[in-house]
Amino acid sequence: MEKIWLKSYPSTVPAEINPDSYQSLVDVFDQSTQQYANRPAFYNLGTTLTFAEIDRYSRAVAAYFQQVLKLQKGDRVAIMLPNVLQYPIALFAALRAGLTVVNINPLYTVDELTFQLNNSGATTLIALTNFADTVQNALPRVPGIKNIILTELGDLFTPLKAWLTKLALKYFYKKIPNWRIPQALSFKTMLKKGSQLSFTPVPITGQDIAFLQYTGGTTGVSKGAMLTHRNMLANLMQADAWFGSLLKHGKEIIITALPLYHIFSLTANCFYFYKVGGLNVLITNPRDIPKMIREMRKFKFTAFTGVNTLFNALLKDPHFATLDFSRLHFSLGGGMAVQKVVAEKWQAVTGAALLEAYGLTETSPCVTINPITLRGYNGSIGLPVSSTSVAILDSNYQEVPLGQPGELAVKGPQVMKGYWQNPTETQKVFTSDGWLLTGDIATMDEKGYVRLVDRKKDMILVSGFNVYPNEVEDIIAQVPGVRECAVIGMPDEHSGEVVKAFVVKDDPNLQAETIIKYTRAHLTPYKVPKFIEFRGDLPKTNVGKILRRSLRNEPVLAQ
Repeated sequence: MEKIWLKSYPSTVPAEINPDSYQSLVDVFDQSTQQYANRPAFYNLGTTLTFAEIDRYSRAVAAYFQQVLKLQKGDRVAIMLPNVLQYPIALFAALRAGLTVVNINPLYTVDELTFQLNNSGATTLIALTNFADTVQNALPRVPGIKNIILTELGDLFTPLKAWLTKLALKYFYKKIPNWRIPQALSFKTMLKKGSQLSFTPVPITGQDIAFLQYTGGTTGVSKGAMLTHRNMLANLMQADAWFGSLLKHGKEIIITALPLYHIFSLTANCFYFYKVGGLNVLITNPRDIPKMIREMRKFKFTAFTGVNTLFNALLKDPHFATLDFSRLHFSLGGGMAVQKVVAEKWQAVTGAALLEAYGLTETSPCVTINPITLRGYNGSIGLPVSSTSVAILDSNYQEVPLGQPGELAVKGPQVMKGYWQNPTETQKVFTSDGWLLTGDIATMDEKGYVRLVDRKKDMILVSGFNVYPNEVEDIIAQVPGVRECAVIGMPDEHSGEVVKAFVVKDDPNLQAETIIKYTRAHLTPYKVPKFIEFRGDLPKTNVGKILRRSLRNEPVLAQ
């Protein structure tokens, strides 16, 4: 297949990258540490660690893993931390020691945590004490866990600040539950003892598994995507090929609000900005928008990544527009479709175009990105990144004509090895000739730009006509007074399905009739919602992606 998108590449972007430029992710850490040793690497709640400190702490923890816990190359270490300074230390330590990282959402229920620990075969778990009760309740059902390491939010703060933080979280905010895990080790103790031990470097190859990165379970049972060091390195090199001419090495400051345990933030923020010597400003709780804005105000930040719901929430807060955007020159949206109204308002407020990208857990994650030369919203998810092929396939896995919708399929060095201990599910997502099937419906134009239509499983069939929720949601989002919305299909005896919209409103006087009237003016009749239901909020994933599946699975109420 001809790579027609290459003709649309900016002149600075190469068609191919070399995923074997580094042996492993550890080589990238070592290079950046040497180059930017005294520069700030991570900031959180008033405390900053330099590249040299991250290096020293991670080596200490890696030494503890080796000499005290006796962990061997390939053993799985589960990290159950939000965006705190302990996360990059634990992450880099595990990778240095040749271990496989299993990222875990700290907000998981006992059942979700139990499944992921058992499925991954993790022997070690690192968690924040805020979630220790969940860990405690899961442990009887997870016999494979040998080591529990718990950390306080303020473990890397000054002693006084750490004590005050714990006091506030425990007694004022009620965020630290009562728990009892007698065998638990302290992160601070591990750091102290590890600093007195020597670390022995581990030979790591590109084919070694760096992560078991579990999918969100939105398409069924959660599965662990096996991402190798080479997969992750490929995506880092692809990011560098795309953004290298835009970013100033050693000078960037990125706001990291999306959780680092999510693949988007893990690769784009943690790894890539570490590679270019940037400072990651870690936002521990992005749901607290006012507090997040107060943290952002402390920096002349240059870069920001997020999802549509986060951009929208920030724009709705009047204090956001008062921030200093004078140095912001990189805004990247992914994880879910960026809506036109949100992208245009973001650019109007910040002065920076919001570049939309697309990726999957299974692709480390990036597949397509809009060019850095883009001057405004174009409704596409961009062009395939260097060394990547995409195809739009029909149900028989044959390419469809340009402009026609089909399933988006991907090939490239960033594509996962497969699902952990799950050959059946692995076989389902790969074609016989090696294409990874994304489950997303997309189109491609004559310049190679890809436009996402919707998730294959979210498509609504009204009297034989395809309705894609993204399209309807994009129109509803333009109605004054709408904060956010989600669209699903409802069973209907006459047309098979009809469109139903769930709406969270800013304007308490907004009526369903107003929304329906607006959509009638902008959509074909069969796409117009038949039902509007107002909600106080919508179910979301850990990164703020709206879960249509949860809405579909609710009991059907009489309309």
